[in-house]
Amino acid sequence: MKHFYLFSIILAIVLVTSYIDAFTRTDFPEDFLFGAATSAYQWEGAVDEDGRTPSVWDTSSHCRKLFFCLNFESLFGVCMRKFFTSKIADNGSNGDIACDGYHKYKEDVKLMANMGLEAFRFSISWTRLIPNGRGPINPKGLLFYKNLIKELRSHGIEPHVTLYHYDLPQSLEDEYGGWINRKIIEDFTGFADVCFREFGDDVKLWTTINEATIFAFAFYGEGIKFGHCSPTKYINCSTGNSCMETYIAGHNMLLAHASASSLYKLKYKSKQRGSIGLSIFALGLSPYTNSKDDEIATERAKAFLFGWMLKPLVYGDYPDEMKRILGSRLPVFSEEESEQVKGSSDFVGIIHYTTVYVTNRPAPYIFPSSTNKGFFTDMGAYIISAGNSSSFEFDATPWGLEGILEHLKQSYNNPPIYILENGTPMKHDSMLQDTPRVEYIQAYIGAMLNAIKNGSDMRGYFVWSLIDLYEITVGYTTSFGMYYVNFSDPGRKRSPKLSAFWYSGFLKGTIDVAKDITQLQSNFSAGSSSL
Repeated sequence: MKHFYLFSIILAIVLVTSYIDAFTRTDFPEDFLFGAATSAYQWEGAVDEDGRTPSVWDTSSHCRKLFFCLNFESLFGVCMRKFFTSKIADNGSNGDIACDGYHKYKEDVKLMANMGLEAFRFSISWTRLIPNGRGPINPKGLLFYKNLIKELRSHGIEPHVTLYHYDLPQSLEDEYGGWINRKIIEDFTGFADVCFREFGDDVKLWTTINEATIFAFAFYGEGIKFGHCSPTKYINCSTGNSCMETYIAGHNMLLAHASASSLYKLKYKSKQRGSIGLSIFALGLSPYTNSKDDEIATERAKAFLFGWMLKPLVYGDYPDEMKRILGSRLPVFSEEESEQVKGSSDFVGIIHYTTVYVTNRPAPYIFPSSTNKGFFTDMGAYIISAGNSSSFEFDATPWGLEGILEHLKQSYNNPPIYILENGTPMKHDSMLQDTPRVEYIQAYIGAMLNAIKNGSDMRGYFVWSLIDLYEITVGYTTSFGMYYVNFSDPGRKRSPKLSAFWYSGFLKGTIDVAKDITQLQSNFSAGSSSL
């Protein structure tokens, strides 16, 4: 097994190297969108200004206890541990000010334009637009998003809007428990209706729910940050049922997405001519050995991690593997619901950062109670990190992304795909020469080009993130930004990193992406970093 693992790493290095060949922006389809991404809570700040009310993210960020039950042997632990500077999150930070994007959006749009960005992905704060979760619209919140979209459009930048990026109105959480209650479907659809009506003439790309898969199993199964989970002596969750709520929340997300999509297509699409999709968190998955058992375990992992959301969206029902393993714990679609969910996504949004190996060894219980199985035990596979877990950065494994895209092409009728997040974290400091990030982005763009040549219906790629943000588990200790933000400066000064210089040069065709990166570093240090 060790020999196979070593061979896999050598193969990965060879494959990564193959992606550093020459390519240019013109090698991609003309209508392919290259952009960068943020989300409302992580970027905007101004949490109590102009009528905005608290979301669950505000509440959890101000909580001094650790409301998460992260097991570092779990799948989530493997792929997220590099977010951590230590084994605990930075709970002393919050998004009250964040990057102050609410006040500095014009400056940030100018940065995007100078870079040559073709699109910008951002989310709308539900409580900034509709403070009570339902009911009256906040005119100042409405004006902010209209102005942001207008500013983007005036600079030729396509807005890609995510409706829900974890910031559930606290009022709805208090009233009925959020995503574990079917009442969320009506409230989410009402929120979406306001967004379509007010912004839809200028927004042609809508993602309903951000990475629905990880949102369901991490926040309603493992209790990460602002979710629920079954209380045990190891877990600080005060309420929840991980055995059931993971799948209930996921089911309600699919129904809420389908309801919003149906509304859009019935009421707005013919006039606004936009597209609407759902996004999933997609790890690259590869068998740890060449054994039949590990191959079967990998296929089972694909059913749980991809098919859980994608099979209903494409075929109208859950994967057979999940129905067999979960039994009555997996909710059932009515015939009408199945028809509504099926075909409800015009595209699939992919959130991808890294690749893991899968083996048939039994996964340890995430929760110690034998009657309280976790998502990964249900999946019945053991996950092994493909990279160096001691590093802050994600190792570039672009072959894993190619594998995902090929799987979606073969198994789900080759849907249109946007890579909505891809990037690597680094320790947040004043280091502007983020060479590992340049190498990472370059490798994944090359992998994406290979996938397009192999027939995948790719539509766009967004780097996470445009600038350093407040990150969900580590606050401000590590960051993904192509622009450095000085969070000690009340003005939140932005400074371009080498990655911004590289991405801009790629988009404008002013640099040779195959050139030795040391030459780019030299140019950057010599003051040629103006965008």
